[in-house]
Amino acid sequence: MMEFEEMVISGGNDGDEDGSRERKEGGKRGRKPGRKSAEKSDVKAKLERSRQSARECRARKKLRYQYLEELVADREKAVLALRIEIEKYKVWTKELDDGRIPEGFQEMLEEMGVLKQEK
Repeated sequence: MMEFEEMVISGGNDGDEDGSRERKEGGKRGRKPGRKSAEKSDVKAKLERSRQSARECRARKKLRYQYLEELVADREKAVLALRIEIEKYKVWTKELDDGRIPEGFQEMLEEMGVLKQEK
């Protein structure tokens, strides 16, 4: 047979009847005595700084989103302009294939310097 030792579970005081155990070596945990009124003002100031920081963060976020929305709108306009230009060139190539000179084609060639302008 196996022998078992009897275990005793204490209430967590480990011999301290009044529950006032102190840390033995320079522990820095916990609150320091005598700072209750200073702590309240510190907490209020800290909360106000936190609120101000949150307001600034939201403002920065709003500006960033506005900037990005403007950037997207500008890019969408550029894409639309390029699509219109591509469609114009498709029409021109079809007309050139049919043996006709498209309207505006001559001016474009002159602007590009391919043809010399007649004076």
